[in-house]
Amino acid sequence: MRRFTLLVAAFGLMLTAVMAADEVKLDGIKCIVNPKAAAKADKSADYKDGKVYFCCDNCPKAFAKDEKKFATSANTQLVATGQAKQHKCPLSGGDLNKDTEITVAGAKVQFCCNMCKGKVEKTEKDKQAELVFSDEAFKKADFKVEKKKTN
Repeated sequence: MRRFTLLVAAFGLMLTAVMAADEVKLDGIKCIVNPKAAAKADKSADYKDGKVYFCCDNCPKAFAKDEKKFATSANTQLVATGQAKQHKCPLSGGDLNKDTEITVAGAKVQFCCNMCKGKVEKTEKDKQAELVFSDEAFKKADFKVEKKKTN
């Protein structure tokens, strides 16, 4: 009986760990439509094999109407929440250099060299995200949302 209890407890801990690993941390994450704090997962939409999060029930409707308008913000949020992983430089498409990492619009990003990093750093703050997370840059950087494995 004692072994059974230990087995059940161990299974419960593993299940909790797996569920926690699938949760997206929304601390400091802003809605992609309205610059307010993103709410819990119930206010979300599927996007590029991941999820984007909103502050209210109206914002997902606005996003669905015109995804292109909000693409840079949505791409930024995918990176900031850790759903999308970067594989190349968003400016050149070159290999990444860990020493060039900076934060752009709340998301960590790396570049191939200090020239690309410098170009983004010299750009006005409100225009940096467009350089790094526009759909074109997102493709060039080969950002990918890792699909969760289901059993």
